[in-house]
Amino acid sequence: MQPDDSYLRAVSAATERAVAAAEPIRSDHAGADEALRAEVERWVDGHADDLVALSRDLHANPEEAFAEHRSAAQAAELLRRHGHDVEVGVGGLDTALRASVGSGGPHVAVLAEYDALPGIGHGCGHNIICSAAVGGFLAVASAVAATGSRVSLFGTPAEEGGGGKEHLARAGLFDDVDAVVMLHPFSHDIATHPFLGRRQVEVVFHGVAAHAAAQPFMGRNALDAVVATYQGVAAMRQHMPSTDRVHGIITDGGKRPNVVPDRAAALFYVRSAEPGSLRDLASRIEAIAHGAASMTGCGVELNWDNNPAYLPIRHNDALAARWAEHQARRGRTALPRGVVPEYLTGSTDLGNISYRLPAIHPMIGLGDPNLALHTEEFAAAAGSPAGDRAVLDGAVGLALTTVDYLVDAALREAVHAEFQAAGGPLDVPSYFD
Repeated sequence: MQPDDSYLRAVSAATERAVAAAEPIRSDHAGADEALRAEVERWVDGHADDLVALSRDLHANPEEAFAEHRSAAQAAELLRRHGHDVEVGVGGLDTALRASVGSGGPHVAVLAEYDALPGIGHGCGHNIICSAAVGGFLAVASAVAATGSRVSLFGTPAEEGGGGKEHLARAGLFDDVDAVVMLHPFSHDIATHPFLGRRQVEVVFHGVAAHAAAQPFMGRNALDAVVATYQGVAAMRQHMPSTDRVHGIITDGGKRPNVVPDRAAALFYVRSAEPGSLRDLASRIEAIAHGAASMTGCGVELNWDNNPAYLPIRHNDALAARWAEHQARRGRTALPRGVVPEYLTGSTDLGNISYRLPAIHPMIGLGDPNLALHTEEFAAAAGSPAGDRAVLDGAVGLALTTVDYLVDAALREAVHAEFQAAGGPLDVPSYFD
């Protein structure tokens, strides 16, 4: 039975009204001069066929996290065709790549993703992310001599749960980078949309096996502990901030009904809008699990973050405003935060980078305000003409925002002042220790 969609329809109508009433975002900074902007934009439009072909190829040949060998190779091939050296297999990840041009001065990294989802392919539109990033890098590279600076493209694998960017950061790939830019396809154009931090925990209970009919009193039921944990999480949801999310599944419930389960397990995703509240929510999950263990007489182990935890995104408004200005050139209105409901979101490993250095992660719309990420409908849109347009508009936006940062010293100062005012860099690897 399908859920009633009355609430969803009401949200859609309210969002449509809010979008119509939203004021355009304005930047306080001049950025690059018009001649340089026009040169960069002409490069993207003049190579549209190459960029769209890359996007369509990745869309037709989706590869999952850490297995994106063909996708990385296709991106590298296009970069090499345009005269750039490419390293594949950087930072200890076989499917990560790096290309750089220029030297000295400020350094911006444009980030590409290209992993897909099991079963539905590019239901998150990473084919668009990759192709727009490649196009943005190449467009800036064509003009980098005029900026006296440096730009790099980093291909970052396994955003879908694998934490590729965190692996690369720990390997030192971002150590000499001053700012990062990337985009994400979505239902709407948004300059700064929140993404939640996310941790994952496997909760494993160890009980005592016994015959469930003859001697149940000699057993200690690990499945009961898992069920108590699941119910405890459900009871906690009323008392969480509205931004927070916890969702889980039982991964092991025993082997046979007539044997008291001596092992049972569950896997939970824990999400929150702030690093501190994510840490607090994780501690509450631990308390529930230990309580369930005490109730049932079982032992418990909690295995946190088999892949790196994701922090929420810390947006840089000064840099995002330049993105919004450039999207207006392409006929798009990049909305400010809060116009589209902020609970329509997920998590991304870009958050980890955004707590190390200034970053933007704007959303670029695919023309349908009712699209939802991680669906077959979104996958279809990512391979449609609307997805092709997003590749080109996105490449222009990334390129021009990058050039603005490289040539406008006042903008750079504002970007870094904002980052420091927000708390400066965080020691991400040790944050949850």
